[in-house]
Amino acid sequence: MPSVPSVVILNQPMKEIAAWALNVAALRGASYADARMVDERSRALATKNGKIGTASDSESLGIGVRVLADGAWGFAASDDLSRSAVEATAARAVEVARASARVKQHDVQLAPEKPATAEWTCPCKIDPFTTSVEQNLDLLLKVDSELRSVQGVTLAETNMNFRRDEQWFASSEGADIHQTKYVTGVGYAAYAFAGSEIQKRSYPNSYGGQWQNKGYELVEELKLVENARRVGEEAVALLKSERCPEGTSNIILESSQLALQIHESIGHPIELDRVLGMEANFAGTSFLTLDKLRNLRYGTDLVNVVADARPEHGPGLGTFAFDDEGVPAQCTPIITNGLFTGYLSSRETAHTIGASRSGGTLRAEGWNRLPIIRMTNVSILPGNKPLTREQLIGDTDSGIYMETNRSWSIDDKRYNFQFGCEIGWEIKNGKRVRTLKNPSYSGITTDFWNSMDAICSRDEWTLWGTPNCGKGQPQQVMGTGHGAAPARFRNVKVGSAYRGM
Repeated sequence: MPSVPSVVILNQPMKEIAAWALNVAALRGASYADARMVDERSRALATKNGKIGTASDSESLGIGVRVLADGAWGFAASDDLSRSAVEATAARAVEVARASARVKQHDVQLAPEKPATAEWTCPCKIDPFTTSVEQNLDLLLKVDSELRSVQGVTLAETNMNFRRDEQWFASSEGADIHQTKYVTGVGYAAYAFAGSEIQKRSYPNSYGGQWQNKGYELVEELKLVENARRVGEEAVALLKSERCPEGTSNIILESSQLALQIHESIGHPIELDRVLGMEANFAGTSFLTLDKLRNLRYGTDLVNVVADARPEHGPGLGTFAFDDEGVPAQCTPIITNGLFTGYLSSRETAHTIGASRSGGTLRAEGWNRLPIIRMTNVSILPGNKPLTREQLIGDTDSGIYMETNRSWSIDDKRYNFQFGCEIGWEIKNGKRVRTLKNPSYSGITTDFWNSMDAICSRDEWTLWGTPNCGKGQPQQVMGTGHGAAPARFRNVKVGSAYRGM
C-alpha cells in the first residue's frame, strides 16, 4: 500500500474526500456523480497434505468515481486519496464520459431514488481478524491430519478465508452511506487416487466450502474436525462404488447442489444487463428475453424464487443494506408459483422493464471496478408442509439422490445444462440401496424446473455462499448467496457426464 492514503485517512474524513470528487465532477459538467471508497482487508490460508499451501494477508484502499456527462457513463479510480489525486480522478471520469458520449446509442436514464444517509454493519459475533494466523492454520492442519488418517486418501486440501470491506458512498444527489461487511469462508476436500481414477469428497460444499457474511463463528458452527473422517472414508469408498447408470430417472438434489443449479439456470439469466446485451462478452446473454416477463411458465407451482439482499433473508454473500449506487436492499420475486416475474435490475435498466425503481443489485468487486448488475441472494423458498430430506427419500419409489457439485456446464444463454456431482445413492422403495460414483444429470432449464414435484421445508433450508462468480471485462469475481432445500425432479436424464469412467 502507498503511504499517502494511510496518512490522508487519519487526518481527513471520508465525507470530505468524497466531496472533493463530487465538486470537481460538477464543475466539469457532470449531471450526476458518485464516489465510492473501499477499505478492504483479506486473509487467505490453505494447506495441502500436512503442509501450508497458501498464507496471505492483504489490504487495499482506494476510491472509484462514477459520473454521467453528456448522457454517458465515465469511471476512474485511484489508490491515492490525497486531494490532488482525488480531484484528478474525478476529472478523468468526466473525460471518459464525454468520450463515451461520442459513440452512445442513447442517453442513460436513471430511475429516481431518494438519497439515503445510513450506517450499517453486518452481524459479526467474532471479528475473524482477531484470530491469529497460527490459530487458523492449527485448525486446518488438524482437519488435514484427520483426512489423511483414512487409509486410501492420497490428497487432503483445506482452506480458510476472511474478508472485511468497509465502504463509504456519497452521491451528487445527497446520499451518504457507510457500510461494513465481514465474510468468512472455510472448507476442505479429500481425494482418493487409484490408477487413472480420481474420486473426491468435499465438506461442507465444494469450491471452497461454505461462505457467509459472518465472523469466525461460522468456522465454529461447521464442526470441521468432527466431519473429516467421514468425508475421507466416502472419497475412498467411491473408488469401489458402481457407476451411475445412464437413462431417465427421478432425482433428488441436496441443497448445495440445488443452490448451484439456481445460480447457473436462474441467477445468471435474470441479470437484466445480459438480457439487454449490455454484458455479453464474458459469459453470453440470456434466453429470458423481455417478452417472457410475467408470461413464461418457468417451473411448477412449487417453484418460488426471490432475489433478496435484505439482512433478514440471512447472512448470504449477496446481503447488504445498500447496493453500490445507494439503492436500499430489496426482495424481488423472480419466480412466483412457477411464473417468471422479475429481473435483477439497476437504476439505468429499470425503465426497460417498466419499473419505476431499481431492484438494487448494482455491485462492484472493489474500489477500482465499475459497479455492474450482480446476483444478490437468489434463493428458492422452502416448502410450506413439513418435509425432511429422509422423508423425501422415503417418499420416492425409485431414483437417485445426488450430493455436492463436481462439475457444471451450461450454454451462453443459460438454457441447456449438464451437472456432475461428487456422490450419489440409488433409491429403491424409499431407501438408499447403494452408493453411486460420478452421478450426473442434464436438461433444459425450463423443462427441468417444470419437473420439480417436491421440496423440503424450512428446517432443511440452507443459505449457501458462492464466492467465485465471475462476470464482466475486466472480470469481477464476487460472492452471491443461494438458499435451497433438497428437492425432487421427475424423469431427468442422468449418467452421461462421465461415460467410460
